Amino acid sequence: MAIRKIDDREAEPAGPGSDAKAVLSIAGASGETRGVALVLHGGRSNSFESVRGRHLSPARMLPFARALRTGGGRHGLAVWTLRNRYRGWNGKDMSPVQDARWALAQISREHPGVPIYLLGHSMGGLTALCVADHPQVEAVAALAPWLDAQTPVDRVAGRRILIVHGTEDRWTSPANSLAYARRADGVAESVDYIALKGAGHFMFRRVGLWNSLANGFILDAFAASSGRDLQGSSADAFRSLLPASGASLPVVL
Repeated sequence: MAIRKIDDREAEPAGPGSDAKAVLSIAGASGETRGVALVLHGGRSNSFESVRGRHLSPARMLPFARALRTGGGRHGLAVWTLRNRYRGWNGKDMSPVQDARWALAQISREHPGVPIYLLGHSMGGLTALCVADHPQVEAVAALAPWLDAQTPVDRVAGRRILIVHGTEDRWTSPANSLAYARRADGVAESVDYIALKGAGHFMFRRVGLWNSLANGFILDAFAASSGRDLQGSSADAFRSLLPASGASLPVVL
């Protein structure tokens, strides 16, 4: 499946990193586009260094994007992968939020009214939750997200939410993620929080389970919205991993 790129975001005024460009890599759906997955990478607290394709944060998300294309592309799921302008969150600038909103505007322009599903890791997980108030977003999967008590939950109202966090994460806080999930419960349409025993931040340990949960959740949401039959996909595996509805948070795997 051919990949095309968009990098025409307007340049920022002169300042730190003003020449950097956000880049979208797009794997189109086969036939009619029935949904779009937007994949968001992690980063640092503060940095106006340009993001490069060789950096580990964007590279870490490529297997997820490939799996989504494999599982959903022929059913009508397009996969858009964003490479941010800068490596950092950058305080009040919230640089990746600006980039994600630009990406969402691009998706809306090409696919108005089509459901969007967000998948982000670390800083990308925080970004996904912050832009979930876009009217086309239906579901968000946040992996080891970088959250705190001030992360707003109103953005996820009416959305399906999955948060997965390793119990041995020393970079972002599993406790903060669980607290966020509990605050979002009753605001979002649904909230699943999964604690992965022994897993750390960078998803090396239990990598297969990280992928099954994240991609299965996105494909399950896509199947529910589109009415497509994804039998035999990771959506089935995702449903089999979760307990019956009504289970208390967290689910420990």
